[in-house]
Amino acid sequence: MLIREMLEQQEKQILHPKAMLSVNSKGRTLQEPACDVRPVFQHDRDRVLHSKSFRRLMYKTQVLLLPKGDHYRTRLTHTLEVTQIARTIAKSLMLNESLTEAIALGHDLGHTPFGHAGESVLNKLVPGGFRHYQQSLRVVELLERDGRGLNLSYEVRDGIAKHSKGKGPIITTAPDVTAVTLEGRIVRLADIIAYINHDIDDAIRAGVIKDTDLPEKAVKILGTSYSKRIDAMIKGVISATQAVGYETIGITDEVLFSLNAMRDFLYEAVYDSAVVHGDLMKCEKILYELFNHYKTHPDLFEKEAGFNMADDTLERRITDFIAGMTDRYALDRFNAIFMPKPWGIV
Repeated sequence: MLIREMLEQQEKQILHPKAMLSVNSKGRTLQEPACDVRPVFQHDRDRVLHSKSFRRLMYKTQVLLLPKGDHYRTRLTHTLEVTQIARTIAKSLMLNESLTEAIALGHDLGHTPFGHAGESVLNKLVPGGFRHYQQSLRVVELLERDGRGLNLSYEVRDGIAKHSKGKGPIITTAPDVTAVTLEGRIVRLADIIAYINHDIDDAIRAGVIKDTDLPEKAVKILGTSYSKRIDAMIKGVISATQAVGYETIGITDEVLFSLNAMRDFLYEAVYDSAVVHGDLMKCEKILYELFNHYKTHPDLFEKEAGFNMADDTLERRITDFIAGMTDRYALDRFNAIFMPKPWGIV
């Protein structure tokens, strides 16, 4: 018996009846031989982790632009925190950790430079709009590996596509935003648990807010520290899910109230504040100028972007190129194109 087959048998013996088993996956878009060692979701997890898009998350803004301190979050550390929270919930509920981890690691691969400011400007410029979760799916299906994509399983792609909630409902049953697996639904909640807590932590460290500014009722429910809040939120998800017999991934009413209160507070005091939003508005200008310059200078764009998908429009390819940029690469290209260079006399 192959190691993969042994691991698949272990899943059947150990996991909850409503867990997504590797052997029950709907499979990949392009059929390929199964790995001898890794079940399908573990294989997917490894493909995401070793992708170029994943490595670029290190230099993409989470909330604070180009932070100089060593302890501020980036899009990569956000992804790792989402993954750890999601795995804790999945393991506690005896669901498929490998599937949960693969979705969590891949959920933000399509995020733009400069955080949601970059997403906002591309949404205005691109026909049909731009959403980072759709771009994440496009990355794994098409853009990675020079146009071949990562060929991930259906369940991982579904979870990536349905992880985002923006300002929308945290808990929903709408089919277009509800993952088909419980593991995918865990990632949706782990994403908001992670960013609410680490964005509060970063904003306090940066002096944007004080811990005494946090909504008092939510603090009483969740606790006064970063670790206590995460612990309370995770336990709220686990207990509510068990209470409904795993019909879906739930959350207790008091924790849901606190999540909404903390999210509303962050939008008002941090995300939309002048001190944070002001610099990000400048970043919108940078991406706007780059997009239009590439559009009017296609030869320059083709030279810089490298491979192209023959069936895509120029605008679509520019969008893919800009969305894949890190903060520092976008700034570098803007400076190279628009900023004057000192004259050197030899």
